[in-house]
Amino acid sequence: MQNKLIGNAIVGQSGGPTAAINATLTGVIKGALENECIETLYGMRNGIEGLMAERFVDLSALFADESEQNALIHTPAAALGSCRKKLPSPESERFEDIAVFERIFEVFEKYSIKYFFYIGGNDSMDTVAKLSEYSKSCGYELRVMGVPKTIDNDLV
Repeated sequence: MQNKLIGNAIVGQSGGPTAAINATLTGVIKGALENECIETLYGMRNGIEGLMAERFVDLSALFADESEQNALIHTPAAALGSCRKKLPSPESERFEDIAVFERIFEVFEKYSIKYFFYIGGNDSMDTVAKLSEYSKSCGYELRVMGVPKTIDNDLV
């Protein structure tokens, strides 16, 4: 049995907005607020690009009121903003590729991020897989979760 992992969480949205993307975000927010292991839930402004630039919003504070969560469900577009940045391979030996992962994990450490949620489609799930792989290779304890926003049921 795994020990409880206490720390902060971060969530972002990626790819094109769908009718379900903010409802999906609301589900992540509700789950995080109910989870005793998550202290603060941050939102990345513009996905992984916002993470690297430390453009965050405190979703725990913004959505503590359930009426705000209910309003988000029906809000059009991607509430946190989106991006289409594709991460390099975590196995790359190129300096600029390694620097991308080093920057991301520097931010994780700085904000005590132990839970990473990424809402999106196939490219977003690719990002999730790469971050999961890199966290294992560098020994950083992190729970990485891909959260589908597709309404087409077309994830690989």
